[in-house]
Amino acid sequence: MSQKLSNIAIEMVLVTILLFVSITHSDDNVPIPADKSQLNSWFDSNVGQLSARKASLLPDVASAEANVKVIKVRADGSGDFKTINDAVKSISIGNKNRVIVSIGPGNYTEKIKIERYKDFITFYGDPNNMPTVVYGDTAAKTGTMDSATLIVESDYFSAVNLKIKNSAPRPDGKTKDPMAAALRISGEFASFYNCKFYGFQDTLCDDKGKHFFKDCYVEGTVDFVFGSGQSLYLNSEIHVIPGDRMTFITAHARTKAEEPNGYVFSHCTVTGSGGTAYLGRAWFNHSRVVFVNSDLSDVVRPEGWFNGDPRHDKNIYFGEYNNKGAGSNLAKRAAFTKKLSDADVKPFISLAYIQASKWLLPPPKV
Repeated sequence: MSQKLSNIAIEMVLVTILLFVSITHSDDNVPIPADKSQLNSWFDSNVGQLSARKASLLPDVASAEANVKVIKVRADGSGDFKTINDAVKSISIGNKNRVIVSIGPGNYTEKIKIERYKDFITFYGDPNNMPTVVYGDTAAKTGTMDSATLIVESDYFSAVNLKIKNSAPRPDGKTKDPMAAALRISGEFASFYNCKFYGFQDTLCDDKGKHFFKDCYVEGTVDFVFGSGQSLYLNSEIHVIPGDRMTFITAHARTKAEEPNGYVFSHCTVTGSGGTAYLGRAWFNHSRVVFVNSDLSDVVRPEGWFNGDPRHDKNIYFGEYNNKGAGSNLAKRAAFTKKLSDADVKPFISLAYIQASKWLLPPPKV
């Protein structure tokens, strides 16, 4: 009898260990589920909290996240700072610990630049009363790349519950260099949770580095997600503002076949109307963009994709897999469109695409 109880106890311990491992183990290679209703549970299982992730995280990340400082920005003066810029200035070059800038509700009319080596900064807003960062620079004033309201050149940046807007007027076809970015993200290993990006042409400069966007919203007209980032957009809305005869959602800047970068949109919705939008145009001769398990409205043109130089038809990588909606019909797609197989899509539908086990953590609780 005692031996039987002993065996049962051992079995219970083993089961507990297995359950713990299955809950806390971060595995980059677990595919994003095809069923959208399973996304959050998949994310929770594969992007665990710091306590369960120390073994897989880069040492600098584990150390930074173990020593968190919170500073408060409140427009009414009740926080540590009244402006976001002042909060950023208080963080030293070479920062090694996570600094969460808790931003109170309201509009912050500021142009913010986070320089290189100011790593491990998080902008955190109230999810029930999201703050808005807004400015109105254009390419005519600063050049396209520096027109952004928020410019991030440092690594390990994160933003949660934040609205970022470029308030420059809509291009009218007459004004010179009207391009106006809301965000330029040029650092490595950046994450965005429940953020909204507002603009017209060139709204989101996803410039370079590995980036993760979850539950976000991006709107614009022409090339409004552009750059050479290696980024995964998950469960986000991509909205084409109506009114232009021709629009382009993405303009990716991959230059060589061996480059690993490209934009992946998984379980995203493309909204708008009028059949004006291309999912992407070949900005550079190896541009790579993939839409997977996404809902494409009738704003998407039947051709789907645009390439102005047929010499590069074999080099560009514009792929689609298991999408739905009025704009997802592949029958009239451009000839260079890649209709992806299960094997083709596999590299794009896991967190391994952005090496997430090394750095990605869920949004903090502030």
